[in-house]
Amino acid sequence: MSFVQAVQVCLRKYVDFGGRAVRSEFWWFALFQLIVMVIASRLGEMIYGVVVLALVLPSLAVGARRLHDVGKSAWFLLLHILPVIGILVLIFFWVQPSQTESNEYGVVPA
Repeated sequence: MSFVQAVQVCLRKYVDFGGRAVRSEFWWFALFQLIVMVIASRLGEMIYGVVVLALVLPSLAVGARRLHDVGKSAWFLLLHILPVIGILVLIFFWVQPSQTESNEYGVVPA
């Protein structure tokens, strides 16, 4: 999946917490989010705040779909609450390869 395709899919499915997301979709969207937030931070606090609020649901949704792709529940996103170890555990899950067969969260994404 290309950068543009990943961003389009994530923004189109901005509140779709069901299904699965491949690694490239998740990481391209993470890069997009980082770039947009850096640019917004340069433009002012108000714009940065609006951008953060606009991207919070799509980032949570793609994170949940990515966890589904490796066979984990989206409830693991609550690990964000733990300061350092939680993020490290989530990154470990997010970098895992996709399950090659269908799982309880859906069929293998194309």
